[in-house]
Amino acid sequence: MTKTQVEVITSVQRRRRWSIAEKERIVAAAIEPGAVASEVARSAGIHVSQLFRWRQQLCGAGRAAPTFSPVAVVPGSGVTSVPTMPETIEIEFGSGVRMRITGAVDASTLKVMVTSLAKIRRRR
Repeated sequence: MTKTQVEVITSVQRRRRWSIAEKERIVAAAIEPGAVASEVARSAGIHVSQLFRWRQQLCGAGRAAPTFSPVAVVPGSGVTSVPTMPETIEIEFGSGVRMRITGAVDASTLKVMVTSLAKIRRRR
């Protein structure tokens, strides 16, 4: 019979339960200007991927539902009574994507374009 070494683990380690307040505190520390996510995660005793998941869960939920934004109509420089160029509409989405429409456009086409551009997330 061959002698083999066996390791016996006597402690019982369970998953740690984090309260929402603790998660919010850690995520808030990670998104402060100049904060390094890996350092914040290390000081909290978690893996950096866990921090990113919490940030996605806590911060991403508010961005999921589209909302209406206030619109301001401002006159351009040199307003004249007769327009020299076709009317222009410019829409800037929260993701930083801009859409500029010059002249007449079909409403159904505009709806499809706005819907698809609103789904684009900001690249970091």
